[in-house]
Amino acid sequence: MTSGAERNFPQAVVKIRTASLVQTFRESVGLLGTRRFGTFWFASLLSSIGTWAQQVAEPWLLLTLGASPFVIGLDSFAGDAPIWFLTLAGGALADRSDRRRIIAAFQSIQMLCPAAIVVLLIAHRVHPWMIVALSTIVGLTDALSMPSFQSIVPSILSRDQVARGVALNSTQFNVSRIVGPAIAGALISSFGIMACFALNTLSYIPFIGIALWILPRWTPTVRREPAHDPVRVGVRQVFAQRRLRGTLLTVFLTSLLCSPLITFMPVLVQVAFHGGVGRYSIVLAMFGIGGLTGAVALLAVPTTVDRKRLNSTFAVLTGALLAVTAVNPLLAALPILLLAAGAVMTVSNTAANSLIQATADRHLLGQTVSLYMLAIRGGSALGALLTGAAAVHIGVRHALLLNGLLAVTAQIVLGFRRRVGTADAV
Repeated sequence: MTSGAERNFPQAVVKIRTASLVQTFRESVGLLGTRRFGTFWFASLLSSIGTWAQQVAEPWLLLTLGASPFVIGLDSFAGDAPIWFLTLAGGALADRSDRRRIIAAFQSIQMLCPAAIVVLLIAHRVHPWMIVALSTIVGLTDALSMPSFQSIVPSILSRDQVARGVALNSTQFNVSRIVGPAIAGALISSFGIMACFALNTLSYIPFIGIALWILPRWTPTVRREPAHDPVRVGVRQVFAQRRLRGTLLTVFLTSLLCSPLITFMPVLVQVAFHGGVGRYSIVLAMFGIGGLTGAVALLAVPTTVDRKRLNSTFAVLTGALLAVTAVNPLLAALPILLLAAGAVMTVSNTAANSLIQATADRHLLGQTVSLYMLAIRGGSALGALLTGAAAVHIGVRHALLLNGLLAVTAQIVLGFRRRVGTADAV
């Protein structure tokens, strides 16, 4: 016979695990109450809301100006391509200069770009090439400043808090993905597309002020490598770590093959489903809700859980959902698929970001983060350009389907090789 104690044992285990998850979640959310991280988080949220409002408006503006899918892909490429050339220099800059001033200076330049679009729209002089040119300026400043931005969390939190801080930052990003498109839809219907660019211009102001006020002054550490070639030495030291190398490759493949889902969503909504900007903003918001769900779920995951496995497993799921979305014939199912895609992509990339920032040497943090940005933004840029070219010849559905199938195959092969490599190392 089974005793009462034995029957109650599974229930006790469940209660203990549930209490542990709740405690972990509370400790994570508690970081928002801290002076530096909490203020930084809310300022970032306002800035991201403005960015996502423009992310809705910009491709739709290009479509109204008669731009082809290739031009839309080119616009996305222009915003991310400078990552390939400048982000490693940005990482070295982050390790050698005051990160507050780097962020404030480049964010101020970025703020002028949506302001310029507002002026062009008022003057009725806007053309697709102008939008692409301004996206290039944003990309240049992003490439040089994002390593400094990404280095903020480990600079203001202890090492054991980094994973929670990164997850909270991902939560902020995905909250903005929900609120930004919703605000954009309301602004476009009420005031016109120009209002989204005006909102983005204003959203930079509080973040720039916070960067100068609340963030700690960064004192560069003494470097051992030759001063004339810090980038190459830093990259070599980062790639010498198998764990970081495999994670960066996983992030790159996900960005290259799966990020075009969002880039070409306006084309898919308009061409395949004959929907308007309202439907597009709803679908994009659902992707943000999914991302928020994934980020919040990670807040309750103990830091002892292997982030590398989370990154790899959810990367495969991201590719699978991309393929399903590409062949989906029902408009009503599109928001549900984007909800799921947002969740799995966020879990994969946030787990990778947590692993990278917690593992990286402190004196190489900027360089390591720049490689992460190169993988995620550089992969997205190249993927947008290639997918846009493919969409012109085989259609947006077939181009996204091909990407999804390639992503699943590549991630499975990479995951297998990483497991084999780990076994060999043991």
